[in-house]
Amino acid sequence: GMGGVGKTTIAKAVYNEFYDKFERKSFLEKVREKKVEKLQKQLLSDILQTTKTKVSSVAAGTALVGERFRRLKVLVIVDDVDDVKQLRELVGNCHSFGPGSRIIITTRNESVLREFAVDKVYRAKVMDQEEALELLSWHAFRSSNCPSQYLALEREVVNYCGGFPFALKKLWKDY
Repeated sequence: GMGGVGKTTIAKAVYNEFYDKFERKSFLEKVREKKVEKLQKQLLSDILQTTKTKVSSVAAGTALVGERFRRLKVLVIVDDVDDVKQLRELVGNCHSFGPGSRIIITTRNESVLREFAVDKVYRAKVMDQEEALELLSWHAFRSSNCPSQYLALEREVVNYCGGFPFALKKLWKDY
């Protein structure tokens, strides 16, 4: 999905809802902005629950994921990926994890998902006008409904933002 549509927010909601159903879990945020070595270290630390694991290279980290996670039921969120190579270096492939594991990937580039051969794709969509109005009301007035004197302004803001949750939050925060 496009930037600002809510991919990370959806991934966080899924993680928070289901993390307790897995033996181990990790949420790797803003992957495209970070070095693979740092992300591998975080993933290994989260899943193995230790900070003592040393990784000498990206290839060694990828091999370690394949060796150590094969029997574990894990939940891994890989957020904001823009390169399939990063994804392979982090999570290997679908056989790197134990039965029942789930790897959730967010990206702006659907070809990354096709190249990685994911099982299912969910396309995040912009909010419809009613959803956007409610979100703005919660942020602006801490209520699901806007006071009547602000209704026209609220509709104008929602139309301007085009149903993008991030834009609604950002506009209100900056205001």
